[in-house]
Amino acid sequence: MPRSAPAERWGHSTVRTACPLDCPDACTLDVTVENGRIQKIDGGDDNPVTRDFICAKVRRFGERVYGEDRLLYPSVRKGAKGHGTFERVTWNEALDLVARRMKEIKAARGAEAILPYYYGGSNGLLTQSTNDAELWRRFGTSRLATTICAAPTGAANLALYGKMAGVVYQDYVHAQLIILWGVNPSASGIHLIPYIKQAQAAGATLVVVDPRRTSLAKKADLHLAPRPGTDLPVALALHRVLFEEGHADEAFLAAHTHGANRLREAARPWTIEKAAAEAGLDPADLRRLADLYVAASPALVRCGWGLERNRNGGNAAAAVLALPSVAGKFGVRGGGYSMSNSLAFGLKSAQWIDTPEPDTRLVNMNHLGRALTEYRDPPVDMLFVYNCNPLATAPDQNRVLEGLERPDLFTVVFEQVFTDTARYADVLLPATTFLEQYDVAKSYGPITLQLVRPVIEPRGDARTNAQVFSELAERLGVGEAEDELDTLLRITARMNTPGRELMEKGVATPPHGGTPVQFVDVFPLTPDRKVNLFPEAIAGDAPAGLYGYQPDPATAQFPLALISPATEKTISSTLGELRERAAMLHIHPADAAERGISQSDAVRVFNGLGELQCPANLTADIRPGTVAFSKGVWRKNTYNGSTSNALVPDSLTDLGAGACFNDARVQVALLGKH
Repeated sequence: MPRSAPAERWGHSTVRTACPLDCPDACTLDVTVENGRIQKIDGGDDNPVTRDFICAKVRRFGERVYGEDRLLYPSVRKGAKGHGTFERVTWNEALDLVARRMKEIKAARGAEAILPYYYGGSNGLLTQSTNDAELWRRFGTSRLATTICAAPTGAANLALYGKMAGVVYQDYVHAQLIILWGVNPSASGIHLIPYIKQAQAAGATLVVVDPRRTSLAKKADLHLAPRPGTDLPVALALHRVLFEEGHADEAFLAAHTHGANRLREAARPWTIEKAAAEAGLDPADLRRLADLYVAASPALVRCGWGLERNRNGGNAAAAVLALPSVAGKFGVRGGGYSMSNSLAFGLKSAQWIDTPEPDTRLVNMNHLGRALTEYRDPPVDMLFVYNCNPLATAPDQNRVLEGLERPDLFTVVFEQVFTDTARYADVLLPATTFLEQYDVAKSYGPITLQLVRPVIEPRGDARTNAQVFSELAERLGVGEAEDELDTLLRITARMNTPGRELMEKGVATPPHGGTPVQFVDVFPLTPDRKVNLFPEAIAGDAPAGLYGYQPDPATAQFPLALISPATEKTISSTLGELRERAAMLHIHPADAAERGISQSDAVRVFNGLGELQCPANLTADIRPGTVAFSKGVWRKNTYNGSTSNALVPDSLTDLGAGACFNDARVQVALLGKH
């Protein structure tokens, strides 16, 4: 393999690569390049699930590569944070400055005064938890708990099943019942849609559980729109029906599970009527869902990540994931559950990180605001941000902003474009995009592992993560400089057979043909290969106990639940720079009428933490009592520079210490009316 492989060096006009962005699908891409410039991004066929089409977000990714917000050179801020200008410097000058400050801070207060802040959702296996992890561990910085997304669902899945591989997209066509619970593949994971349509055409029943009437909900046979945070009692009511009405698979429970009786007791109080009242549902609809699930085989539950973003998120995920065990829905193609297949290849970063994790301070990334403004022993003197844009994505936005504005905080931002967070940097370092570097893309919907190849040379002086962190480690005396291809070869060598196939073919052969059947081809990755329906190991983390429900935090002053769903326009906040219009608050006409709000009126959305100002969109596609504002919106797309995260508390979920974005409770009024 050549040291660098952009299209003009290969002599081809089209280069095969893969998309590592935060989506379950991991599309194969064919990128057309002329004279060293990207002309077109289209779908390739190495991933059999994505060969026919790609999403509009990635199709226009060239606009990020060549956009006016692209960072091309290292620079140092001159002037006030958030308002200053940036002066171009060399890489040597920038890295020397960063290394010097790190050494000074370590000598003065200890390395725990340095906080790396990152999140790898839109990165492959090469661009996070490789050279960066070695650097932070060896230097002894504070550690980061990367729990802003998938932590509660991940904790539940790990505790119950050890993250056993689930039903893949291709097998949805075999299901007679498909339940999409807290997931909207039309916005994230579009390649699932054709398989759902094919299943429906063959007679499958589709149920959607979501507070919004999404495009799939409109085509579903049954749509349940629970109040945000009430998925737990809804799932427990289904368990009660299974246990109390004789529909539990006692033979399966005896042979393959632990803790069924304790789950039975947890579900006992939640009758259909009680759960429906708590969730704001018609009891007849919940009863119908229970009857459908009892009768159908194969029956498939797709557990998404939307139901985790609240105080009950981990327990809700556990209750949903436990359903196929209690009902005995495993052992048939198209039956069981579907969530994340990220461990299907058995790859973990521990295979290629040589340095043990030190016992240094652990900072939950959802507490960035309080870490920057309240921590004293030691305070956070340096923040190193990469692979994320926390001012657009972290809870308690106003406190994060307060921290970033600290004149004594030294902030480094290693980024592709000039984000909201980048405006508050002391040093800006330009990063390559996935179209300018090597990486390894691992899907978590389908089961694929693909090599990401550079299709063009890095723009300007942009550099890869592998290169920058190893060069910084060398300056700090804790490592040696290493280019990205050296890092790639080192990591793939430790993947054994999948790694060899990646380097030879660009794609690895998936286990079980890429379509495993649960409890036939794959079994729980727990020590005894059994399902733990009441995992004591995590019970102590839940404030109300395992499967314990915490009531709605709404008050008379702030009665509306604010949720922040994914959008078709961005991947979290990635590509937010391309959005031009103001983002809108989606509100039910009844809630709007009560407040004298008409279509497109300017409104203020507020609570005790902050205020968001934006136009209103009246829509019956959201349930009354709930309002929605898309996640990942940049500050430029609101009237006052605050987004929904300014209203989100930094409280943590019951399991996994995740973010409670959907626990924001607000009031809405016409702008100018107090």
